Amino acid sequence: MMRPMLQHKHFIVFVMAALLVACVTSPTGRRQLMLVSEETAIEASAQAYQETLAPLEKEGKIDNDPKLNARVDQIIGRLIAQAIQMRPETENWQWSIKIIDDPEMVNAWAMAGGRMALYTGLVKQINPTDDELAQVLGHEIAHALAKHTAERMSVAMATQLGVAAIGMASDSPGRDVALAAVAAQLAVNLPNSRSAETEADRIGIELAAKAGYDPRAAVTLWRKMGEVGGSSTPQFLSTHPSPANREQTLAALASQMMPYYQAPGERPVYQLQ
Repeated sequence: MMRPMLQHKHFIVFVMAALLVACVTSPTGRRQLMLVSEETAIEASAQAYQETLAPLEKEGKIDNDPKLNARVDQIIGRLIAQAIQMRPETENWQWSIKIIDDPEMVNAWAMAGGRMALYTGLVKQINPTDDELAQVLGHEIAHALAKHTAERMSVAMATQLGVAAIGMASDSPGRDVALAAVAAQLAVNLPNSRSAETEADRIGIELAAKAGYDPRAAVTLWRKMGEVGGSSTPQFLSTHPSPANREQTLAALASQMMPYYQAPGERPVYQLQ
């Protein structure tokens, strides 16, 4: 029988070896830790999405404003069309967005596989133009394209070397429930890393510009975000940590993206199911 200390050492060696090989490259060339596959993150997110929205649907808080629904569908359709051009395999994703009726919540989020939500509080309190709203939604799509849910699940797994690593890797009956809970918590409540946020800014502003939305709106959007809420921080900002130079970075990116925005021709629209 192997002694407990030796078992522990072998486990640590195994985890360290996994960390060394489980790295991939993001769409912007950034190295990512990926102990959880994107496929696993998508499956977990599908369950998490249903579990997150089910009680809200029972309360009648989903998609109550036909005019806003139509507006968001038009914007998101153009953004998704560009996302598919960037990553063609995502055409097979179950792209969807639900508008949650909560006038106090200034937030939006995306899970792996293209499942998204937008709160009415963001629209009512920020009062975004279509160009600005496209920046919000493009930013969230970018998180999905860049596999940030799987990356964050992997970081959580690596951080909790014992219980979490064993639990996530096992085939225990509660595995899918545990993964779905992690996916929901990461998508809705916990902040991305600053490197992931910078990446989502870069990809999101490009998607919006190619979809025909003014990239300069990224600057005015984040300025509005900073002004809303008075002494309290909007949920969107608390889950999207902002470097001090974000506005300057977005302004520089906007200048780079103007040729995409100014390109002639019709912009394709993805039809949501």
